[in-house]
This record gives sequence, C-alpha cells and structure tokens, in this order.
Amino acid sequence: MESKPGLDIIIAVVILLAAGMFMVLIFFVFQKRKNQLIKDQETAKKDFERELAETQIEIREATLQNISWELHDNIGQIMTLAKVKAQNAGDDPIKMKQAAKLIGEGLDELRALSKIINPEALKKLTLKEAVQLEIERFNRLRFIEAKLVVEGERHNMGDSEQIIIFRILQEFFSNTIKHSQATELNVNLNYGPNELFITACDNGIGFMHSEDYSGIGLKNMKTRARLINAHLEINSEENRGTNLTLVYPFNKNISPNN
Repeated sequence: MESKPGLDIIIAVVILLAAGMFMVLIFFVFQKRKNQLIKDQETAKKDFERELAETQIEIREATLQNISWELHDNIGQIMTLAKVKAQNAGDDPIKMKQAAKLIGEGLDELRALSKIINPEALKKLTLKEAVQLEIERFNRLRFIEAKLVVEGERHNMGDSEQIIIFRILQEFFSNTIKHSQATELNVNLNYGPNELFITACDNGIGFMHSEDYSGIGLKNMKTRARLINAHLEINSEENRGTNLTLVYPFNKNISPNN
C-alpha cells in the first residue's frame, strides 16, 4: 500500500518541527545550566573573597591582641624589673649588670615583637614562617611547650590559601591555649608532591563530642577548609587531648570529602 505524497510531507514536517523544538529545548536547558553555573561561580567567588577578608581581619585582631599581651605581660614586666634593679643598684656593679641584662632581654623581646607589628613583613611571611612565629611566641611567653616540625620541600601556594590555613591553625592554637589546659602542643607541616598534610595535637582535657568544640570555632574552621578544597578533621577524647588534621591538595582537581 503506497502512502500519499501529501501525508509523507506532513509527517516529514511534523518530524522536523519536533526535532526543531527538541533542539530549542536542549538549547534553553543548556543555557539555563550555563547561566546557573556562572551564577554559582560568581557566588562562590564572592563567598571566598568575603571569608578571606574576614580571615584577614581576624588575624589582624589576634595579632593586636598578642602584641597587647606581650607588651603588658612580658616586656612590661621585664622593663619594670629592670627599673627596680637599676634604682636599687646604687654603686653595686653586680646589680647594675643585672639591670643591664634585663634591659637587653627587653630589647630582644621588642625585636621579636617587631616581626609581627610590621604589616609589610606579615604579608611576606610564608605559612611556615607565620606558624613558626606563633610557636616561638607560645614558648617565649611560657603559655605552653610548643614544637613545630616541617618535612618535605615547601610547595608554592597562593597567598589566600596560606592566609586561610594559618587562620584555621591560629583558631586551633587559641582554643588550645584558652580552653584545653594542655602543657604541650606539637605541630607538623608535611609538604608532599601533591598535598600539604598538617597535624596539630595537644595533650589537654579534650572534649566528648564535636558539638562541644563547635562553639569555639569548629564551624568556621570547616567552612574555610572547604573554601580552599581542603579536608579538615578534628578529633578528641576526654582527658586525652585534641588532634587536628588538615590536607590541602596542591592539585585543585583532587576533591577531598568534607
């Protein structure tokens, strides 16, 4: 049975129209997804920039607080003691020598403090150098017995990523000093070929559940780790200390689960 030419034409037109509509639909779906992707990228960029700005402000505030502590609790006490020694020295050369020694110690402390006062110097610090300054400060002020170990060859990292990682560690250090009652803090920076593996652990009182830690920075720390595609874990046992593990992939195509 032969089909009529007119019917064939109608069928062909319907097929073409259907194909055309399908292509238009595919185009609109693709365009919508593309626009959504661009929107998501712009949102992610704004979120990153906002978090970075907040992180820089927090580091600046923590630095100013640290300077205040050092001036009052450390350098102030040294210089006050030196003043008392000098006033009571009279013609005693031994006491004058003790006063001079204290003044020298105060000047050394001021030189160490100047490293974190200069904003230009702070901008040039690598992650390793910034962490080292924190560790030295803890030991100098006898807050805690702290140690930093660096392994592997330092990998080039973006300034933004280093700032965020440093703030995460600074938050952990702050919680250790203020809340853990720890006497020891050990930090390890391990630069591998593909990732930076960081551990920090204290021997403090710890906590039972992660919720107990969330009120003092855990949420912000995890949010910032996700921003740079890093994997962050904080584990603790009551009376057995708290451990931080952070893995930052140098290859951004590596997607750790958070």
